[in-house]
Amino acid sequence: MIPKLENRKWKVLKSEKLLSKGTWMNLRQEEVQLPSGAIVPEWFVLEFPEWINVIAITKDGHFVMEDQYRHALGETHFELVAGVVDPGETPLEAAKRELSEETGYGGGEWQLFMTASANPTNHTNLSYTFLATGVEKLREQHQEATEDIHVDVFTREEVLELLETGQIIQALHLAPLYKYFASEKL
Repeated sequence: MIPKLENRKWKVLKSEKLLSKGTWMNLRQEEVQLPSGAIVPEWFVLEFPEWINVIAITKDGHFVMEDQYRHALGETHFELVAGVVDPGETPLEAAKRELSEETGYGGGEWQLFMTASANPTNHTNLSYTFLATGVEKLREQHQEATEDIHVDVFTREEVLELLETGQIIQALHLAPLYKYFASEKL
């Protein structure tokens, strides 16, 4: 039997914003006290908006994915459609918008598939993955000036090969894809 978790919340003694980039990213430093009484003088917290990912599957069972260069690593990899939830938007609205903008695909049946945290140690946001089945190409991509996204459409077997050969490395994309393929076997 799984035990019921007790929320052992830390007490914030001091909090100082060190960096503020509006809704995109903020950094704060806190002094916190643990339930044991121990004090941690420097705990850093990154505030991000909510994120979304989409496992998009066409009417004929193909996966709509993308590849793009990621500057921090200096590499190009395959990924799920992903993005940020804009102010005033729900995660579902953001997911539908991102799929349409980045790939031109849309429609279909949508459901929340998974919610995860990139790092609950120091990130305040969650990442919502939606499963969109029966999507179809509705229009051309509409990329922002900062995007260089190539759309890829793969079979189930090809996506499994991408996973097995390490060509998808984004952890928040790996987790829902592995969950998806694991749930197929249940």
